[in-house]
Amino acid sequence: MRIGYFDCFSGASGDMILAACLDAGLDVEVLRSDLAGLNVPGWSLEARSVRKQGFAATQIEVCVDAGVDKPHRHLKHVREIIEGSGLAAPVRERAVAIFTRLAEAEAAVHGMTIEKVHFHEVGAIDAIVDVVGACVALGRLGVDQVHCSAIPAGSGTAVCDHGVMPVPAPATAMLLKGVPLADCDEVGELITPTGAAILTTLASEYGPLPAMRIERVGVGAGRRDGAKRAN
Repeated sequence: MRIGYFDCFSGASGDMILAACLDAGLDVEVLRSDLAGLNVPGWSLEARSVRKQGFAATQIEVCVDAGVDKPHRHLKHVREIIEGSGLAAPVRERAVAIFTRLAEAEAAVHGMTIEKVHFHEVGAIDAIVDVVGACVALGRLGVDQVHCSAIPAGSGTAVCDHGVMPVPAPATAMLLKGVPLADCDEVGELITPTGAAILTTLASEYGPLPAMRIERVGVGAGRRDGAKRAN
């Protein structure tokens, strides 16, 4: 059995998770070819090597073409994009499960049904690519189970489409119910709703690194520059 263990010492986001898989050895051209099956036009995926506080890592960016519409999508629309793609059935199922879990969290926070939830940031093309890409990547790497460390949520406040929110954001906190959190002295949002949805949907166990033989190591870089932790 091959375990994909995520050591989230500095949190997690959708792009960090996908970048870590690329850094672990997945060919970016294979990923691009698979993601072309989404049949969503107007974007491209870039991967680059970066250094964060002395750590070498891979960072990705989903570049959306100028003039491409960025609608606020409902779960129904996101599901139609994924289920209507040419991706493998296990990838489609996991990706739909992640977005469904995210919609359930948003619905609980806003007091509505999941059918009425419309995604803001997480309905954008880049979030769809991050979520589906993570599912594609884990499959390509032959990962049978996902395990995860305790998650540092961060502290303070963050700004989103709804305004200034506490950290973790309400939907993120809902997603993290029942998940072990790590003590953290870093100010800012370390775990995003998309990152939380991916990990809490796919992870079957949480805790320290289990006894295993390490085959691959991948480091995914985020966008923020923490005062105390490489991101």
